[in-house]
Amino acid sequence: MGQPPVSRRDFMTGVAAAGLAAAGGRAGAQPDQVAGRVGPVFDDGGPDADLFGRADNYPVPDPAAARRQGSPWAAHDRVGAFSHLDRLYPTRTVARADAPWPFRRGAAEAGDGFPGRPSSIADYLSRNPVTGLLIARDDVILAEHYQYARRDTDRLLSQSMVKSITGLLVGLAVADGAIRSVDDTPDQYVPGLAGSEYGRTPIRALLQMSSGVEFGEDRDGGRDLNLLWRDMVVGPSFGHPDTAAALSRFNHRVAPPGTRFSYASIEPDVLGLVIRHAVGRSLSDYLREKIWQPIGAEADAAWMLDAEGGELAHFGFNAVLRDYARLARLLAHDGAWNGRQLVPKQWMIEATSVRPQQDYLAPGRATPHLGYGYLFWLLPGERRQFALLGASGQRIFIDPASKLVMVHTALDQGDEVWRLWAAVARKFGAPT
Repeated sequence: MGQPPVSRRDFMTGVAAAGLAAAGGRAGAQPDQVAGRVGPVFDDGGPDADLFGRADNYPVPDPAAARRQGSPWAAHDRVGAFSHLDRLYPTRTVARADAPWPFRRGAAEAGDGFPGRPSSIADYLSRNPVTGLLIARDDVILAEHYQYARRDTDRLLSQSMVKSITGLLVGLAVADGAIRSVDDTPDQYVPGLAGSEYGRTPIRALLQMSSGVEFGEDRDGGRDLNLLWRDMVVGPSFGHPDTAAALSRFNHRVAPPGTRFSYASIEPDVLGLVIRHAVGRSLSDYLREKIWQPIGAEADAAWMLDAEGGELAHFGFNAVLRDYARLARLLAHDGAWNGRQLVPKQWMIEATSVRPQQDYLAPGRATPHLGYGYLFWLLPGERRQFALLGASGQRIFIDPASKLVMVHTALDQGDEVWRLWAAVARKFGAPT
């Protein structure tokens, strides 16, 4: 498939990592001055830039080959693929706002003086294949960097971070009454799922990736993911596009719903189909009305489509870095935007917390380090922090108490991003 969603094993590697190597900064990064304040910093290079295709101007892969075989893409093609997915697959536009909402900018780059390592953002970037990094506290951008000739107009790939957006749309559909309850089952909304195990699984269990239906995310070289990709995207084995049929092929229950966590990329796809049937609109159009335009998105986003023409709910959302940061700011305010509650606050609390009767989802229980909410990852510690996570280093970290957020897009999985967030949170995360 496109790039297989990050595995639980990979998620945990960064949290537990130790022993980072020191390295110096790299020449070539140039800031844009904006009204006397430090603006975005652009660098045409980056760590291992030649490996990632600098000599060929970071090419976009051949579309026919990409659609046929999916990913993982070769390193040489990743910069182009991760910033031009709409050249490789059909997408639907999520239209930008008529009047973009502006961030303010800090008076100086907040890139130095972190305790321990990394000692500075420049040090971190010199070691890690990051395409975009943005740190903001509420409405103020503290740092904004791009590497590998990417610019602030490039739409960067979410990978599995879009799963969390799918979860938000479920919450909005519940608030609108289109979905009556998260205790309902998908077959109440999608006739094509009738008689299937996913069709009879409560929506809440799908949001928490605890359906109890067998799906081997990492097993046998991603066999189940590859089958799902083929039937949903490339060319269904049953002869015609049918998303419900593709999902219903996974039909073996191994546990009662709502009893154990098992990361499965298929479960947001079930929810995406429920949303589409419940609201009678595309996910892109629903997102545009409910979130993208109200937060003042400055650029169109693009969302990859499956063979049936619906959004792929587990992969393939693309947006510019500052719009990811706007979304993160909305989440940091628990769904409120400048006095207007776009996503119900109670939904946001439930989506980023563990219910007392479901401690199997708690950090250290769902996985060795992280917990899980409604398609959000929960960070350990007494303070509520949560994240959107995707393969190859895509990360959005959120600290609601301080309204601090960090958006991170990359070309490969890296351990050090967890230490960077910890350092950023220590330096800037005091409650406002």
